[in-house]
Amino acid sequence: MNKKLFFTSIILASSLFAKNIEFEEMDKNPQRISPNSSSEILSFNNSIKSSVNSIVNISAKRSVNTNIDNLPMQMFDDPFFRKFFGEEFSNQFKQNRVQRSLGSGVIVTKDGYIVTNNHVVENADEISVTIGDDPTEYTAKLIGKDSDSDIAVIKIDSSKPLTPIKLGDSNSLLIGDITFAIGNPFGVGNTVTMGIISALNKDKVGINKYENYIQTDASINPGNSGGALVDSRGALIGINTAILSKSGGNDGIGFAIPVDMVKDVVAKLVSDGKVVRGYLGVVIAELEKDSKLVYKRKEGAVVLDISNDTPAAKYGLKRGDLIYSINGKAIKDRNSLQNTIASFKPNEKVNLGIERDGKDITLDIILGDRTTLIGVQSESNNLLGGLKLNNITNETIKRYRLSPDATGVLVTDVEPKSKAEKSGFLAGDIIVQIEDIEIKNFSNIETALKKYNEKHKRIYVNRYGQTIMFVIQ
Repeated sequence: MNKKLFFTSIILASSLFAKNIEFEEMDKNPQRISPNSSSEILSFNNSIKSSVNSIVNISAKRSVNTNIDNLPMQMFDDPFFRKFFGEEFSNQFKQNRVQRSLGSGVIVTKDGYIVTNNHVVENADEISVTIGDDPTEYTAKLIGKDSDSDIAVIKIDSSKPLTPIKLGDSNSLLIGDITFAIGNPFGVGNTVTMGIISALNKDKVGINKYENYIQTDASINPGNSGGALVDSRGALIGINTAILSKSGGNDGIGFAIPVDMVKDVVAKLVSDGKVVRGYLGVVIAELEKDSKLVYKRKEGAVVLDISNDTPAAKYGLKRGDLIYSINGKAIKDRNSLQNTIASFKPNEKVNLGIERDGKDITLDIILGDRTTLIGVQSESNNLLGGLKLNNITNETIKRYRLSPDATGVLVTDVEPKSKAEKSGFLAGDIIVQIEDIEIKNFSNIETALKKYNEKHKRIYVNRYGQTIMFVIQ
């Protein structure tokens, strides 16, 4: 009886502390107009004035260790080293320096919630915010971040009234719609640039895990990250994230995260402080020219492989299945399937429309929790105590100068101050084995982490042709 009461209390306490966020939204069915006569000047000043007041400048401070990675720090404490180079030289290398970065953010609520890019505030020790020309500097609190979508939420407390931006609808956007990018490029203060929507639903950009970008030719420059992309009404349609440039300057190809994805992620970050996504457990591919010949449908995502002990395996998905809908919503391609599944929480039931051997069937599947399946925090994509991993591809072979016949899973980044960094992992390492499980793909890693969850694990790594071993819990 007491145990039951205890669990009931926990549930009630959790519900009491859960937070919800309310957005102000524009009309979802606006009319598009053109100038009526030669005596009219088309101006958007009144339309975007309020939106400009919703943009903030963000300054993030990080402590950066200036140590040379390849030199063991023990050498600086060696008496022989100190004798010849002195105390000051030794301490120079062991000191941290403060790195400052500038970015932009968008006020989305009257009580001070601000949306920005994760890369603007990632690993920041201090986050400061200023609004427009007001010199007042606010200390911001990090509410939550999601590296997979590159979205973060911070919050300020202000006695002055704040102007939240109104949110538009990214599903109704059309190529050719006028856009304005508002942000703080190069730290010069709020700036507005104009362009159009050049493309929609852009993926394979290689920036984030979940990509469904709005492409625009409105100038987006360094410091614009986290700022607003608005339509001609001033409604927020996206968060400016990146540019594609060969010169380092603006080449007219900028990308913004659609506002519908932003709303979903922000609501989860405010409510839970993190994003936990549903998990299916499949390897999927696009319908290519040849594969379209064997399916009656010409849109969808093809199941290539199914991981063991996953919802996909449990509920009967098969290799070769073409997934064409989820809960009645059309699935156009691989990216569409990935993003749609990610929009659901673990333990939610979804109905999959599937073409199998020329016949249409439906499957009800209860999604899993990726964090429990592989023992990691999915929102950070950090495995094994702070590693970011990627499959070995022709691109990564060139970038990291790997052997053409390299096999395993590649370490692309090591989170600062993490267990993995302290253990000695470096970007470019190739994980080839975990305990008794040979590593060739992510499915092998999932299996190993599930089998040896919460246990000390021997991780075998190939580094420049040499095998070394780390132990991580």
